[in-house]
Amino acid sequence: MNPAAKSVFVFVLYLFVVGTGLLILPNPFLAPLGFPPAADPSWLRVLGVLVLCLATYYLVAARANLTPLIRATVFVRAGVFVVFGTLVLLRLAPAPLALLGAVDLIAALWTWTALRSSA
Repeated sequence: MNPAAKSVFVFVLYLFVVGTGLLILPNPFLAPLGFPPAADPSWLRVLGVLVLCLATYYLVAARANLTPLIRATVFVRAGVFVVFGTLVLLRLAPAPLALLGAVDLIAALWTWTALRSSA
């Protein structure tokens, strides 16, 4: 794996933790982020499955050094930071959601830096 692929691989580990937490124990997983318990956590579990699917795509990209997809993840993850931050600023989501967005941004910057250094 090249350095950019390694950065995506590390992000995959984070996605697997988030996806598994949402799938198996959604309310306890989200409680530290300030989310109130969902009366019906079914949609949180569906979200967990989708996060695990995304993690699988990123894993394939990292293991195969798929640079175009790895490059695309930089923009997607930076976009997650912008959207999560906007939701928090508009008071449509609790402030700790911005921390999840910050993880995406930091990981995206790591990948972007690795891509630039290998160009």
